[in-house]
Amino acid sequence: MRPVRYVRPAVIAAAIAALHEERIAALPPSDSLAQFIAGGTNLVDLMKLQIIRPAMLVDINWLPMDQITPNGAGGLRLGAGARNAETANHPQVQKHYPLLSAAMLSAASPQIRNMASNGGNLLQRTRCSYFYDHATPCNKRTPGVGCAAIGGLNKYHAILGASAHCIATHPSDMCVALAALEATVHVQSDGGTRDIDFADFHRLPGIHPERDNTLLPGELITHIDLPELDRFASHSAYLKIRERLSYAFGLVSVAVALDLDDTGLIREARIALGGVAHKPWRTSAAELCLVGVVPQRQAFERCAEMLLEGALAQHSNGFKIVLAKRTVVRALEAATAGTAQTHDFYMGALE
Repeated sequence: MRPVRYVRPAVIAAAIAALHEERIAALPPSDSLAQFIAGGTNLVDLMKLQIIRPAMLVDINWLPMDQITPNGAGGLRLGAGARNAETANHPQVQKHYPLLSAAMLSAASPQIRNMASNGGNLLQRTRCSYFYDHATPCNKRTPGVGCAAIGGLNKYHAILGASAHCIATHPSDMCVALAALEATVHVQSDGGTRDIDFADFHRLPGIHPERDNTLLPGELITHIDLPELDRFASHSAYLKIRERLSYAFGLVSVAVALDLDDTGLIREARIALGGVAHKPWRTSAAELCLVGVVPQRQAFERCAEMLLEGALAQHSNGFKIVLAKRTVVRALEAATAGTAQTHDFYMGALE
């Protein structure tokens, strides 16, 4: 049993100060010695398995970060402390950002969604089995020891953006939708505040797979801003393919948002893939190829090919390339049919 100190600050500045003081007290300074905790749905598991062993937990549940309010620019501000269930079922999210609501409701179980926070969702660690197994080498857990997934059991692993050091995937559904919606992550530290475009928040593994995101030491996510995007509300879809219908991480997921003009042509397209890379995957060329075209299968198939360009399979996950292409086409068809009609597409089998 390893003792863990616990503090419960009442204001954001005090929470940041507590984490900062613990960091600088360490020799050498280390982020792993203190952790913010909200819902704890991933962090507690990591602690139980001794993947991380913090000396102090800073409870941020009491901070004023749990509201969902207009952001003053026509969009919506999601407090980092707001729970996933509250966010997914919020009337303004469902009305203006049905893509986000659908993605979040497809994740985990109702019990976990009731506990998990928005900020914590962004910070989820991979569910790669080797990451959680101390008996196998994992560069993400212990840099420099190797990656057991390469050459191992890699059915669930990355086909895009991987490196020779890591082929893990990011597990979040919420983040796939936020990538398509081009959200902004707001953070605060003892050095001030900073805004991070969602596309820049998560990292590809490269030579440092232990770094999941671009947060700086001591930074706290305070809220997530969604831009005004009513033009996409009528034609969006989140399609997640998994081995069982609930409480399972996706083999492949696709978030699609379309803006159609009065003649039915595509004016703008947003497409993000989940379950295929170390971060939500978007390709601007694949989205641009749909602009000005009739929304039909031939165009969707061409888009899917562009989105999966450069995909590389491991020995047991090559099926994900074909699956991803078909899922992109199916999601685009669902979005074209209209947001209110997407349930039938979610439940249908891929052709």
